[in-house]
Amino acid sequence: MTSDPDFHFMRAAMAQAELARAAGEVPVGAVLVVDGEIVGRGYNQPISAHDPTAHAEVMALRDAGLHLSNYRLPGSTLYVTLEPCVMCCGAILHARVERLVFGARDPKTGAAGSIIDLFAESRLNHHAQAQGGVLAEECGAMLSRFFAERRAKVKTCAKT
Repeated sequence: MTSDPDFHFMRAAMAQAELARAAGEVPVGAVLVVDGEIVGRGYNQPISAHDPTAHAEVMALRDAGLHLSNYRLPGSTLYVTLEPCVMCCGAILHARVERLVFGARDPKTGAAGSIIDLFAESRLNHHAQAQGGVLAEECGAMLSRFFAERRAKVKTCAKT
């Protein structure tokens, strides 16, 4: 069930996605919340960091872990603008995040229901509650604009 705080924190994740876009990265952002307070922020940085694991979710988990001095994040909710991939879902499970709220679905690599649902795998020892579709249109539009601009830039460069 979506609540007002879900919209508020998803907008905070969207602000992180804007930082990624401004840096030339795919605009995905995330925030981790405990007791109504943002304790971790992250945005996509794999290109600039030369790090294939520097996805928004992982960066927010790392930030929260440092902030809380703990690699386990029980009772937390992770808000992310795009459905997480398998790597990120694995990190979410290992961190013991209680709830995942994401915006747009990812039909190519989404591992919270689109391609597979890692959180529904009964053989795993931890399960997060996952809810998708919060501000999905706005989150998806950010991604669509980014890729449209990138394609236009490539076309322009090819003409010169």
